[in-house]
Amino acid sequence: QVYLVESGGGLVQPGGSLTLSCAPSGRTFSTYAVGWFRQAPGKEREFVAALSWSSGATYYTDSVKGRFTFSRNLGKNTVYLQMNSLKPEDTAVYYCAAGPITITTITDANTYAYWAQGTQVTVSS
Repeated sequence: QVYLVESGGGLVQPGGSLTLSCAPSGRTFSTYAVGWFRQAPGKEREFVAALSWSSGATYYTDSVKGRFTFSRNLGKNTVYLQMNSLKPEDTAVYYCAAGPITITTITDANTYAYWAQGTQVTVSS
């Protein structure tokens, strides 16, 4: 069993920035893919970004390209989602997820085996 611990959510004004972090408890990310998903009230969970731990390759949904950056720290076994130029429509609960996933399914939430508890991100003036 892999437990994911995430942190970094909060309230920010439009145009502001937040950084989310996620780390596994009990093992390393190893060959896993790590993804960020979000769910706004009344909406389905959606893919935000993903990263291949072994290669560092990243993938983003179109709405966050150029604003969000997904990175990893190999020494700390931690991933980070740097979110800049935040918009009200980015408001959601953000979830970190991980699992032994291939690139072809990296955007599919159903293929991730492990999930963090979620952290609220609210973008509002």
